[in-house]
Amino acid sequence: MLQTIIKAALSGVLVMIVAETSKRSPAFGALVASLPLISILAVIWLWNDTGDTVRVANHLEATFYYVLPSLPMFLVMPALLRADYAFWPALGLSVLLTVALYALVVVVAVRFGIQL
Repeated sequence: MLQTIIKAALSGVLVMIVAETSKRSPAFGALVASLPLISILAVIWLWNDTGDTVRVANHLEATFYYVLPSLPMFLVMPALLRADYAFWPALGLSVLLTVALYALVVVVAVRFGIQL
């Protein structure tokens, strides 16, 4: 239980660091946010908990495929905000787009024999 609490606290601290850094420098905050810190921690914790290299490899590969449909959000939402959409509608539309793209990736992956 203590290990789970430490994992949650560390993940929360990383999110807080990104938010606080972004207040001072949006570009540097974006750099920190773009680092795969959570993925690296998840892989370390997965390896620590299971010692299973196949599971770690599968996790990393699936992460790659799931990152792809999330990328357009980082262009669509700023475009919507610059087009005078309010924050919440722009976020909502961006999230809906991302969910639709996730579903598309899953369908396409199955067609190419990629197991996610």
